[in-house]
Amino acid sequence: MLTSLAIPSPSSGVWYLGPLPLRGYALAIILGIVAAIWIGEKRWVARGGTAGDISDLAVWAVPFGLVGGRLYHVATDHDLYFGAGNHPIEALYVWRGGLGVWGAIALGALGMVIGARRKGIKLLPVLDACAPGVLVAQALGRWGNWFNQELFGRPTDLPWGLSVSDETAVNAGYPPGTTFHPTFLYESLWCLAAFAFLLWADRRFQLGHGRVVALYIMVYTVGRGWIETLRIDTVELSDVGGLRFNVWTSLVLFLAGLVWFVVSARLRPGREDEVYVDRPVHDRTEEDSAT
Repeated sequence: MLTSLAIPSPSSGVWYLGPLPLRGYALAIILGIVAAIWIGEKRWVARGGTAGDISDLAVWAVPFGLVGGRLYHVATDHDLYFGAGNHPIEALYVWRGGLGVWGAIALGALGMVIGARRKGIKLLPVLDACAPGVLVAQALGRWGNWFNQELFGRPTDLPWGLSVSDETAVNAGYPPGTTFHPTFLYESLWCLAAFAFLLWADRRFQLGHGRVVALYIMVYTVGRGWIETLRIDTVELSDVGGLRFNVWTSLVLFLAGLVWFVVSARLRPGREDEVYVDRPVHDRTEEDSAT
C-alpha cells in the first residue's frame, strides 16, 4: 500500500548530456570509490604512511574490485546471462547493475596486495587504514540500486516503504502501488553506523595487525545477513539449506573474522610501529622531501 511518506524511486536512472549517458548506478559507485580513497589516505597518513600511497594502490585495487564484483555476480546468477534465451554479452553490461560485494572485496584486496608489494608497504596496516572507508563506499554505492529500482525487500506498509514503478512492482509479482522494504537504505545506514563504530574502536583500542579488517568483516556481515533475509530479488541460490547463499556467506565470513580477530589479538597485540617493509617511515619521508 502506497503511503504519503513512502520513499519515491527516480523516474529514470539515466540522464543524457548530448549523446553521453550519465547513469545513477555508475555515479554512486564512482562517488563511493572517491570517498574510500580520501578516507583511506587520511587514515594512512595518520598511521605514518606517505600521502599519495592509497591513490597509487587504488590503481590496482579499483579495477580488480570491479572485475571481481562482476565475476561474483555472474557466477552466482549465471542463468541471467547464459540461460536459454538470454544473451551472454550482457554479462559485460556492468552499468545495468550487478556487482557482488564479496567478489569486489576479494579481488580488490588482491589488487592491494600487488600494489603494496610493489611499493614496499606492509599489507595489514594499509588494509586496516582502508577498511572503514570501504564501508562508506558501500553505503554510497547502494544508492545505485535505488536508481535502478532493484534489490528491494518484501512488501511493507511501514511509512518508509519504497515506492517503485508499476512495471517494477508487477515484474516482482506484486500489484501496482505496492511498497517495499528499502533494503538499499537499510544497508547504506548500517554501513555508515559500522564506519563510525570502526573509527571509535580503532581509536579506543589502537587496533593493528589486520584487526580493523576483521572487525569490518564481523560488523558488516551481521547487518548484511539480516538484510539479505528481507530481499525478494530472484537469485539462483535462493534456497541453500533453507537460506539464501549470501546469508551463508555472511555467517561463514563472520566466523572467519571472529577467529582472525581473536587469534591476532593473542599472538600480536598492539599496533605495528612501522608501516613499510624495508625502512622506517622517517627515512622514506626524508628521501621524498629531497626529490
